[in-house]
Amino acid sequence: MDYAISPNTAAIMKRLTALPAVEAGLRFLEADHPNTVRDQLELVVVKAPTFHEHERAADMARRFEALGLEAVHIDGLCNVIGLKRGTGTGPAILMEAHLDTVFPFEIEIAPEIRDGKIFAPGICDCTRGLAAMLSVIRAMNETEVKHSGDIYFVGTAREEGMGGLGGMKGFFESHRDKIAASITIDGGGADRIVHNATGIKTMVFTFTGAGGHAYGAFGKVANCLHAAARAVAKIAELQVPADPRTTFAVSNFHSGNDAGIHAIPQSAGFKINFRSNSPEALGALEADIFRCVSEACTEETARWGVEEMTFTHEYLVDVPAGSQDIHLPILEAAYSAMQHLGLTPQFSKDGSTNANIPVGLGVPAVCIGRGGSEGGVHTTDEWCMVDGTYPCPQEAFLIALALSGVAGETESVMGQGAAAVSPPLSF
Repeated sequence: MDYAISPNTAAIMKRLTALPAVEAGLRFLEADHPNTVRDQLELVVVKAPTFHEHERAADMARRFEALGLEAVHIDGLCNVIGLKRGTGTGPAILMEAHLDTVFPFEIEIAPEIRDGKIFAPGICDCTRGLAAMLSVIRAMNETEVKHSGDIYFVGTAREEGMGGLGGMKGFFESHRDKIAASITIDGGGADRIVHNATGIKTMVFTFTGAGGHAYGAFGKVANCLHAAARAVAKIAELQVPADPRTTFAVSNFHSGNDAGIHAIPQSAGFKINFRSNSPEALGALEADIFRCVSEACTEETARWGVEEMTFTHEYLVDVPAGSQDIHLPILEAAYSAMQHLGLTPQFSKDGSTNANIPVGLGVPAVCIGRGGSEGGVHTTDEWCMVDGTYPCPQEAFLIALALSGVAGETESVMGQGAAAVSPPLSF
């Protein structure tokens, strides 16, 4: 695609990247790569299944404190938060990567380096993101670059699976008035800009009935399992748009047990995951799913003419969808930063990352990749390259300074009206 950066952003980025402190920071980040690898190897063995990130949060808190961040603390959701205070004249920025991994405690984690790769469950997603943040902080300390706005560095909890981006959601519930823009480090590569938010909903529907003996109660009660099956069959026939990409999957169907093979169950249900890049399409699909469930209950009730079949529902994950203009200053800054580093930036049309939360709230946000090649993510064969991942912290460094501004040198690319200066700290 043709993409032209606005004159204002281009001018600011040109001045920013020519600053001696910024040039020194980029050189430092390349030289700091071995330390980043060391951090990865140390952090990856600190197990952090979703909802059980306490030990890794404590480890990151110690690292934040050692690097001189202020007000370091772990909140009630297990997010670890530290502040690098600016000069007080620019907008406040969030930079984050998630703490949790998809691996339970019983999975052995013993990093192994071979053929230029580090193998370990969770070595990429998102241990690499955490290590990249630490490198950015070191670069800022080393160069003593005077960023205008405060920068919040956060290791977020509950990103994966049933966590449903809960740590990021909780952070913004507490800090929405402080944050003008958000940088997420997640995903592979160094040239990908995730700017839109794929919405995700995971729900459980439960159907209830009187139940009874499979022979003796037949015809006297409605069958909740049949109602659930009717609903799933109807959902299977739904048509959804290819663009904006919209998907659904019934991923779990549950009822009865082998001991009660001769019984009509008293409850049955299923879990469904559905997604879309469009809030409108996601809402329309949600309405269709409820219609299918309601019709299934009505039909099962009418089939037997006895008890009324009913259902309940629960949201397990609810992540907002949203989109941003690709010429928002934060996205132009990310594009320019990647170009400055010799990369060819690519906009991603979709993605479900922690950036969904600020995008859904109307806060400018971007998600950049962890840098370098990687593979086997979310498997026990997960790996990343030992060398060549330093462009990630370099990008994060440049984007943060572009958003914050450098005191006396460059204004924020977000302009004078950016959700201005951080209010006083109140943790």
